[in-house]
Amino acid sequence: MTHIQTASPTIRLVALGDVGSTNDEALALAAAGGSLPLWVTARRQLAGRGRRGAPWISEAGNLYASLLLARDFDLSQAAQLPLVTALALHDGLVAVLGSDAALGIKWPNDLLLNRCKIAGILTESKVLPDGRPVIVIGCGVNCARHPQNTRHRATNLLAEGFKVSPDKLFAEFSKHMADRLAVWDNGAGFSAIRTAWLARATGLGEAIEVRLPRTTIAGIFTGLDATGRLILRQAGGERVVSAGELFFDTAATEKRL
Repeated sequence: MTHIQTASPTIRLVALGDVGSTNDEALALAAAGGSLPLWVTARRQLAGRGRRGAPWISEAGNLYASLLLARDFDLSQAAQLPLVTALALHDGLVAVLGSDAALGIKWPNDLLLNRCKIAGILTESKVLPDGRPVIVIGCGVNCARHPQNTRHRATNLLAEGFKVSPDKLFAEFSKHMADRLAVWDNGAGFSAIRTAWLARATGLGEAIEVRLPRTTIAGIFTGLDATGRLILRQAGGERVVSAGELFFDTAATEKRL
């Protein structure tokens, strides 16, 4: 079933039942002539995906949402959108869970509760058939269920003592997303986003590992650079990382550099 609502005064919302993925549904609606920006939510995803095409377990009871934006900014700035989105999702979670919840943001695209993953973000850059360049931002939040035996410890809000409906969380998240996008201002306001993101970052100042396709690097997570890349302090100096899979616990006991 499809319900068309308004997520904000300027953003249309299409709420769906079971879909392949909300990212794909948003792109299909836009390709058929739908206006932008556009939110798409779903009860369940049958073909959800994460980074590098990894399957995303998408059972009913969780939040699945995608925001499709016209890309009227430089493609290089698209890498900042997971940070903007994570910050907005953190805002939304604080609004429904309270400020005492042990929430954190994990670079580049995860949300943690008690240092366990509760949410992930996937951004994709596409060109519509009519030539319009777009960015679709997909988000999944474990409200009532979470996958087992994952590379990173996962949990869900209900298991941590928080009973939150996907609709209630989306209402807060979408509101804060509009606010954070306005601050970001197509990249012009990233400095403010960066400052707010770092204030909520998990692992800042800790020894971490970043696993890359062909190697693993370790160091102290000291911050983000002006474009959103992770900064590691190593024995030989600083190193910046554009993308990778971050691990805390395997490096947490190493001697600090």
